[in-house]
Amino acid sequence: MAEYVRGLVVRARAGHDKGDFLAVLEAGDGWAIIADGKRRPLTKPKRKKQIHLAPTDTVLSEEQMETNRKLRNALRPFVEKG
Repeated sequence: MAEYVRGLVVRARAGHDKGDFLAVLEAGDGWAIIADGKRRPLTKPKRKKQIHLAPTDTVLSEEQMETNRKLRNALRPFVEKG
């Protein structure tokens, strides 16, 4: 199983946000707290089981996760590739 760390970009594999790219804010014990800066802002993140997430090889910096706007901009290349 992949190591879920703060800033890891993941793709949701299940649920209402299936196919969306999000960033991990916190992780532990089979769960991850995720946000995308738009539908899931930093002030209202979502708790999701790690088995419902597909990790990418990208980890965002703390600076890229400072605000919702910076987070959206950091995730934009993934959405466009989608």
